[in-house]
Amino acid sequence: MSQDLTNAPTPTSATAGEPAAPARMGTFAALRVRNYRLFFAGQIVSNTGTWMQRIAQDWLVLELTHSPLAVGITTALQFLPMLVFGLWGGLIADRYPKRRLLLLTQSSMGVLAVLLAGLTLAGVVQVWQVYLIALGLGLATVVDNPTRQTFVNEMVPTHLVRNAVGLNSGNFQLGRMLGPAVAGVLIAAVGTGWAFAFNAASFAAVLTALLLMRPAELQHLPHADRAPGQLREGLRYVRSNPILLWPIVLVFFIGTFGYNFAIILSAYTQNIFQSGADLYGLLNTAMAAGSVVGALFAARRTSANLAVLFLAAGSFGLGLIVLGLTPWFWPFLLLLVVVGFVSVTFNTLGNATVQLSSEPELRGRVMSLYMLVFMGGTPIGAPIVGAITQQWGAPAALIISGLICLLAAAGAAAFAAHSAGVSVRTDLAARVRRLVAHPHRA
Repeated sequence: MSQDLTNAPTPTSATAGEPAAPARMGTFAALRVRNYRLFFAGQIVSNTGTWMQRIAQDWLVLELTHSPLAVGITTALQFLPMLVFGLWGGLIADRYPKRRLLLLTQSSMGVLAVLLAGLTLAGVVQVWQVYLIALGLGLATVVDNPTRQTFVNEMVPTHLVRNAVGLNSGNFQLGRMLGPAVAGVLIAAVGTGWAFAFNAASFAAVLTALLLMRPAELQHLPHADRAPGQLREGLRYVRSNPILLWPIVLVFFIGTFGYNFAIILSAYTQNIFQSGADLYGLLNTAMAAGSVVGALFAARRTSANLAVLFLAAGSFGLGLIVLGLTPWFWPFLLLLVVVGFVSVTFNTLGNATVQLSSEPELRGRVMSLYMLVFMGGTPIGAPIVGAITQQWGAPAALIISGLICLLAAAGAAAFAAHSAGVSVRTDLAARVRRLVAHPHRA
């Protein structure tokens, strides 16, 4: 039987013993679950602190070295472990209790944040120390990321997973809005050390939330036993499931060519709108605002399918093209809100679709592959997008990136439709025969 693009079944769909979910639900429905409510509250504080540290860390390295290359090295050290060891992190998430893993990873990251804050406030910090701490954070993220992504399935029942994933995305985007703004004020007023101190303190919120959870109310899902070839098993599983494969393929193209906004928007700020850092911040805030709304919109959906995912990806590509063709500031700013909305809608639906379509004992490996592709594509595409921007300008970079994303969405939809073509044609022919035989039922 071929895949139905409009209503693909998932292994973790609600069973007869679980109430069927409506097509739409309240935007904050998952917050009725106590354990998730605790987690969500802790993440608001933690995400704000994380974004503060990202800004402060880059600024500190720039102050210490006056070298953009050193900033790039710091970023690379923080993301390199995920690219190299990401799949193993997913395997660890599949094998061990996720709440305990998160207590371990979040504690480790908190200790590193305390160390960086202490060195900076004491005035003895050196760039090699920042490099080591960035690498340590990257290693902790290898396990933390897939564990945190899949822990949602233990905190809420299946019919609330999409809602919770959407709320998590909105939570992250809210931190993306608040963190840089607060960091900018703190850095200007008292220096980078206090931004690191706030991030260190923010881990207390997450750890407290995890400790206050009621383990008996978590969903008890199967863990993967130790066995040889488990990484290959995860890769084969994704390759053999179109509803997993196509979102990951699309995330690669969109992450590689569509999510390098830092390069393009900074070029727009300097070369097109002839302005400075304040306008650059405004452009990023506009996109983040659209992202928050998009995440809350996606949170209201209780179901999605490949057709909706392809539509969101294509809309994102089209949005980039229209953005690149818009030379006026205010329309450009408003379109950034729309692009942010569509971008996070696609990402949230893709994330939830992959989680809900994965067997529980394989979900960590599947999500680690999803995040590996998502996070790994952006640094691969950065020099390509940067070269296009430098050679032909920021508008051309937006248009070319949008065309690639649009073609990727159309190509994925065409391949997926081809695999489902036999059943589609059969169903259509059967419907025509029924209408001819019983015209009064039309």
